[in-house]
Amino acid sequence: MIFRLLKPALFALDSETGHRLAINGLKALPLRGPMPQPGRLATQVAGLAFPNPVGVAAGFDKDAEVPDALLGLGFGFTEVGSITPLPQAGNPKPRLFRLVEDEAVINRMGFNNGGAEVALARLKARVGRPGIVGVNIGANKDSADRIADYAVMAKIMAPVASYLCVNVSSPNTPGLRALQDEGALTALIDAVIAARDEAGSVAPIFLKVAPDLEPADIDAIARIALDKQLGALVVSNTTISRPALRSHHAGETGGLSGAPLRQLATQRLRDFRKATGGAVPLVGVGGIASAEHAWERIRAGASLVQLYSAMVYDGPGLGAKIVRGLDALMQRDGFASIAEAVGSE
Repeated sequence: MIFRLLKPALFALDSETGHRLAINGLKALPLRGPMPQPGRLATQVAGLAFPNPVGVAAGFDKDAEVPDALLGLGFGFTEVGSITPLPQAGNPKPRLFRLVEDEAVINRMGFNNGGAEVALARLKARVGRPGIVGVNIGANKDSADRIADYAVMAKIMAPVASYLCVNVSSPNTPGLRALQDEGALTALIDAVIAARDEAGSVAPIFLKVAPDLEPADIDAIARIALDKQLGALVVSNTTISRPALRSHHAGETGGLSGAPLRQLATQRLRDFRKATGGAVPLVGVGGIASAEHAWERIRAGASLVQLYSAMVYDGPGLGAKIVRGLDALMQRDGFASIAEAVGSE
């Protein structure tokens, strides 16, 4: 209700200012633990016990400012970042655009964040609190050795992360998606695993992939995920493709998310489900804005789902609404657990 009242004022501001106000609003909330969850929605993924399968995608809380506030709103987990070793300003503004007519967002942020040191201090301060908080790691734009950046981030963040998510799929850092190439990705994952192990951590490693992949790319990534025993594949990041859009911002460069990504992201999830034989857990992301969308993604093979862009239009209370709806849909369709429903379409 509060978001609905504030939405006109927020939308009168540019997108990035509106987002900053949302973060500040969440920071002002009284600190509380995760909300009680219907037990039927609890699920195990990569050795982690999720109270429900609905999470916040990376990009919303880049600097780990409000993970506990988000968990307190009913999300089953949240993923902070992307975080890079050194602070990074990102791309020139404006770089974040609401496509209201399309219920979409285009961003070309460019891994803007305060760097590892700032985020680490915040994550250390919450050690011991309940709730699953993943850390999405990236490389600095001007780094001479991006694989080394990921290794550094894994070593720093593994001790304070419920899981590490390796982000090689952002379209807004030049050359980053080249790390999805089979040879480069193998070397990268090996370096991240070694760094995590050196830190004495057992945090599972997730890999976030792009939706703009060819069948051969999907097969190669699936082989690596199976061989390296990754905790999960996060499918998918934003798309550089442009379906038919109505907004006057349609021509902006950057990654497109929200409703127009839904069909593509769902198909990629099905593709990875087939390529991995269901042996690697999948996290469904892209265009999820309702319990029905989340349920479709779970039935298509997702063990967990994440959202971000839909909160731009429906507010941070959307997570709890989707959780309630999932519980009803699961009972309607006769499933006793989320795990039972995964891939059941």
